[in-house]
This record gives sequence, C-alpha cells and structure tokens, in this order.
Amino acid sequence: MAISLDSEGGAKAPPIAAAATSAPGSRPTLSRHALRSASEPAAELEVEVSPPQTQPAPPPAPASAEPQPAPSGTFWNLPNSITALRAAVVPVLLLLPVFPGEVGSTAMAWIFIVAAVSDLVDGWLARRGKQVTHIGVLLDPLADKLVVSTALIVLLAMGRIPEWATWMVVVIVGRELAVTGLRGIASAGGQIVAASGLGKLKTVAQNIAVGALLFHYTTLGLDAHTVGLVFLFIATALTIASGYRYFADYFRGLAASR
Repeated sequence: MAISLDSEGGAKAPPIAAAATSAPGSRPTLSRHALRSASEPAAELEVEVSPPQTQPAPPPAPASAEPQPAPSGTFWNLPNSITALRAAVVPVLLLLPVFPGEVGSTAMAWIFIVAAVSDLVDGWLARRGKQVTHIGVLLDPLADKLVVSTALIVLLAMGRIPEWATWMVVVIVGRELAVTGLRGIASAGGQIVAASGLGKLKTVAQNIAVGALLFHYTTLGLDAHTVGLVFLFIATALTIASGYRYFADYFRGLAASR
C-alpha cells in the first residue's frame, strides 16, 4: 500500500473506497485505485530551466574614409601650432632697436613677411584638413593683430614712422581693438561678423607698409622707407572704411533681428 505525503510533510492515508462491513470478522475492501504496484516508478518532477538571455554585442561602427573635424578642445594640431609660432614673432620684433642696422632690419623684415604668409597657410590647412577649432578661431586673428601692432609701435618709437604720422598708428591699432571687441559681442549674441573685402585689402596694404618700413634701407632698387609710408597712408584709409563697414553691418543685423 502506498502512503503519500501531504503538503506539511506528514503521512497521508490513502482513500478507502469501501468501508468495512459491520459483520465481525469481515475483511475491509480497498479500492483498486488505492493500491499501486511497488514496481511502478515514482513520477519524476521535470523542471525546465531556460538558458540566460544574453544581449548581442552591437556591431562595430564603420570606419569613415573622410577626415573628421578636430574636437573643439584640441589645440596642438598643425594650423594652431603655426599660429602659436606667429605669435612668438612679437618678442623678436622688440629686438629691432638693438639691431637697427641694414642686416638686422632686413632680417626683421623677412621674419615679419614669413609670419604674414603663415596666416594664409594655417587658415588653408585648417579648412582643408577640417581642423578648425574654437581656440584656433580665437587665436588666429589675435596673433595677427599682436604682430602688426607691435611692429607699428616699435617703428614709431625708432622714428621710422615720423611724428606727424602718429595718428595713423593710433587709428590702425584702435580699429583692431574695436573690431576685436565687436566680434566678441556679436559672437555672444549669436551673430557672426564676417571679414569683408575692404578688411582683406586693408590687411594686404598694412603688411606691405610694415614690411617696407622694417626694411627701411633701399631694397631691390626702391626706397623702402617712402614705399612704407605711402602704403601706411593707404592702409589707414582702408582701416577707417572697413571699420565703419563692420560696425554698420553689425548694427544693421541687430536692428533686423528685433
């Protein structure tokens, strides 16, 4: 006779299909369902265990053949390195009064010319290699203004720019500071003050004037000093015109945005 266990773990009597008869000595009759053969194996408990679910690994990103732009925080790329070298010309120009002779003047003039040409090179490299960074956009025009302003002040102190032309130096340096401040204010307001054609012509005339005044002595059969003063006057006129254009465009755009 099989005895099953209840949920509490205690013995559970098998059900009796028929009760014992009232006659004495009679044997109780059990139901055939209450009997189970001893040879019959107990039912096995089958538990289905599911394998752990694993997420497939994401496919690798395809490699891009095009060069990616440099992050905004990257500084030591090639264009920005050239800009930093151009800014390093500033202390070199301060040595011109120490070497005022023809050799020293010629060396300073060529150093200034290389610095001016590098302005075009680093801009081209930054756009071509997609290496334009926020710090490069800030330092590139700042380095140019520092080099030009330093050269003009040194030339004025040495007397290569006469006293009557002092106002030209004041106008050029003052305009550079004003336009730099204007671009900062415009950028903070979400407005871009792009370089104008007059501004680019001013830069060319200004670099020719400073380079010629640095040569000072006769160069390639030309009176470099006179050539420098002529282009300094042209650069001053273009400085006033381009400065007016920058401020007019800014206030026009500011009025249109309201």
